[in-house]
Amino acid sequence: MTEQPSTPQTPQTPQTPPTSSNAPIKRDVFEYALVRVVPRVERGEQFNAGVVVYCRAKSFVAARTHLDEAKLRALDPGADIDGIRAALGAVERICAGGEGAGQAERDEPGRRFRWLIAPRSTVVQPGPVHTGLTADPVAEVDRLLDLLVR
Repeated sequence: MTEQPSTPQTPQTPQTPPTSSNAPIKRDVFEYALVRVVPRVERGEQFNAGVVVYCRAKSFVAARTHLDEAKLRALDPGADIDGIRAALGAVERICAGGEGAGQAERDEPGRRFRWLIAPRSTVVQPGPVHTGLTADPVAEVDRLLDLLVR
């Protein structure tokens, strides 16, 4: 009689209940729009200069901006850099709310976001709205600025 080769047995491990270290991370839906600089609207040339992020579940809205002056000068050597910086700063202040937001100081975050993403024909314009999931909307603002603007 010949002996059959035995199949190695794998030990059974009991399933461990979820703990804080292996529980799924709760992620919330967020929306974002790029803030674009269009130095000469009639030409349509543009570049990204900021991002606005809104997360309804966290009642959060914030913007970060970064003006690349070299790009701006390449597209329009006579551009009003101070005026564009002021417009980008206004986007950040409106997101922050409070006194610096002007008429939007008491508006809820979603209303401020919707106002900022409304189409306009100015040198500083919002891009289309995109969505995603995030566990940390504050970190998402910086991540998107680094990925899409800088």
